Amino acid sequence: MSAPESSNFLDKLILMWQRRWLPGTAIFLIVFAFFVVTGSMKKPTYLAETKLRFHRLNATSSLTGVATEISKLESLNEKNSPLKTESEIIRSLPVVQKTINRLKLKDQKGNSLKPKDFIKKLAVDDVMGTDVMKVSYVDTNPQRAAMVVNTLVDIYLEHNIQANRAEATAARKFIQQQLPQAEYTVQQAEANLRRFKEDNKVVDLGQEASKSVEVIADLQKQMNVAQSQISQTQAQAQAIRQQLSMTSQEAVARTSISQSTGVQDVLKELQQLESQLASKRTVFQDAHPEILGIKSKIDALKGLLNQRVEQVGGTDAPTVSNVKSVAVNNSLQVGALKEQLTTKLVDLESSRQGLVNQATALTNLEASYRRRLNILPKLEQQQRELERKLQASQSTYSMLLQRLQESRIVENQNIGNVQRITTAQTPEDPSSSNSGSYVMGGLMGAIAAIAIIYLLEAKDKSIKNVEQAKELFGLTLLGLIPTSSAKKPKRGEDAELASHKLMVRDMPRSPISEAYRMLRANLRFLSADKELKVIVVTSSVPQEGKSTVAANLAVALAQMERKVLLVDADLHRPVQHQMWELNNNVGLSNVIVGQAELSAGIKSVMDNLDVLTSGVLPPAPASLLDSRKMAALIESFSVNYDYTIIDTPSLNAAADAASLGQMADGVLLVVRPEIVDTMSARVAKELLEKSGQNVLGQVVNGVIPKNEPHSYFYFSQEYYSKESTSSQETVKANV
Repeated sequence: MSAPESSNFLDKLILMWQRRWLPGTAIFLIVFAFFVVTGSMKKPTYLAETKLRFHRLNATSSLTGVATEISKLESLNEKNSPLKTESEIIRSLPVVQKTINRLKLKDQKGNSLKPKDFIKKLAVDDVMGTDVMKVSYVDTNPQRAAMVVNTLVDIYLEHNIQANRAEATAARKFIQQQLPQAEYTVQQAEANLRRFKEDNKVVDLGQEASKSVEVIADLQKQMNVAQSQISQTQAQAQAIRQQLSMTSQEAVARTSISQSTGVQDVLKELQQLESQLASKRTVFQDAHPEILGIKSKIDALKGLLNQRVEQVGGTDAPTVSNVKSVAVNNSLQVGALKEQLTTKLVDLESSRQGLVNQATALTNLEASYRRRLNILPKLEQQQRELERKLQASQSTYSMLLQRLQESRIVENQNIGNVQRITTAQTPEDPSSSNSGSYVMGGLMGAIAAIAIIYLLEAKDKSIKNVEQAKELFGLTLLGLIPTSSAKKPKRGEDAELASHKLMVRDMPRSPISEAYRMLRANLRFLSADKELKVIVVTSSVPQEGKSTVAANLAVALAQMERKVLLVDADLHRPVQHQMWELNNNVGLSNVIVGQAELSAGIKSVMDNLDVLTSGVLPPAPASLLDSRKMAALIESFSVNYDYTIIDTPSLNAAADAASLGQMADGVLLVVRPEIVDTMSARVAKELLEKSGQNVLGQVVNGVIPKNEPHSYFYFSQEYYSKESTSSQETVKANV
């Protein structure tokens, strides 16, 4: 809260106290007396306390580093301190009930002390900025107070150690249940990895991949060499085939025949018989028996030769039946050169076939290595997955073994996270005295007084000061009229006649008179463009002093040597004739209905000031005031007088003010704090807005200067003392 806001709040509080000091003081004294009396009747109480220090880890865990998580003292919510949790444990029902049972504590009736009564006397607070907690207990017996604190702390320390042990025991049992499964998981992971390596013949996949790349490169080199040799062998064989005019199969067959002794022996015999046949034909005819015998032998040898040729050379070998007898030697016997070429052709064909087989074998081997190399990434992925599972299971198993050992250590510990700093001593002096009841009584009395003041203020819906009036109506503030009495008019009391009201006439040097002269000056400023001759004076509710304001304003205007007429148009509760001590037998109502002349109703009360009283009260005032006769009267007033001030009923009491406001030059609204409430003020404001009145502004009447947080005027009685009479008269004359 900023300084201006604090000052404004303090000012409002002071004003509320000034308005409600009587009930506030009464409530304060009652509450204060109650606490003092009850405090004097109480027995003195004694306070015993001890202090505990908390460690985040207990001594064993902090030194050995074992089971630090189990014994760690921390809060789930980072914003809260772990000491708050421990303080609730100290106040918990099991700890409190165990303390009551151990000490056999009794209440005043001799019954076992209830935990809720025990907790009321117990205080557990952490020492700010430290890891220390203070535990205190209040009792009328000092020895019992110290005994309760020490016993309570003993039970809490036991509970702290048992809680750590219970957590460790639960952890150990859980770990023991999980260990067999964790061990089985490790064994399964190891077996799966072993089977994978055996099934896929895996030793080292990384090294195998690099070696496979090297082998494939070497095989490609060997394949290139074999292909080159195959091409070279094919070129040589092609050249020999062209020289021999035979295919490689024929060359192989003829080479086999020429090298076969069986074929060659038959061939030699066949050649000899052919030679004999040729020799005999020179001597004998073809039909000669010798010729026929030789031919028969030749045919038999040819058949035998064909069989042996087929046996040696196969189907591709030339037979005797396929060639002429004279060409047998050429087909079945070759020369030395051809034999060499034929042999070389056969060797080349054999070498080519061997190279082709070698190239095929190298190709198959390369394909095998490539297939293995292609599946190596998949095998590596499977191996990594199996190794990760094995590593995870091994890590889990190792962690469980470690936690099992830690939990066993914690189970055997007798040290917790709490250390008792001091032991509670028997208090010698009481902790409470009558001075405490005085302080408490004063504090509670002040709170009760403020509460009753706020309650009364909340129930009171009236406007309290000038600021609220300005904010609520939103009208120009033309004048502030201080009150001659700080007392609020009582219900049913006529506010216009509660005290002497013609202050401007009777006490011209008073602050109130000066306030009316300031109102007069402000009205003159408003009439700079258009002269205000007829002014209607009204208020929201009765008792706001609108008749008093109208009368004194008329006097102030008359003192300016202006001709002024004051008209009492309040035909419900007229008071102007009482204020001016006039006869009211003939007045405004009589003139309107034609029972009397205007001159008969107007009375002169002082220089330049005439008063037209209300006259006889009619049964229907609204119909008289909202008539053509009344409008004509107002026009005549405007012609014959410099100013006409019309006193009308309140807006919430009758519609007369709204009707007359339409005929006048403007409406002046009188507002009195603590008389008009906010609801009535809103209704009056709405009525003025809907009727289209020319509202000149508002005059706040009955203002108590000390009730205003920021006073709008600073009138001083000393300023208008007797010594300043001459100067006052001079100023009045100038005005």
